[in-house]
Amino acid sequence: MKYEKAQNILPQHVIELIQQYVDGGYLYIPRKLSSKKAWGENSGIKSSLRKRNREIFNNYKKGVSVKELSKLIFSY
Repeated sequence: MKYEKAQNILPQHVIELIQQYVDGGYLYIPRKLSSKKAWGENSGIKSSLRKRNREIFNNYKKGVSVKELSKLIFSY
């Protein structure tokens, strides 16, 4: 999320309307639902966690001990 000056983006009458509700504060404007991204889409963390969890589960199914699995988890 990046900050933009309202004066650089919005017409003065819109700024004055917003100031009736928030005067001198910060206002978060959420993304449109049509352009919203799922958690982890931008950073790639979702796919890397999925890969890590799959490896842990596969090792668990092969009989790797919990102690060894914990070493694998904390080596990431």
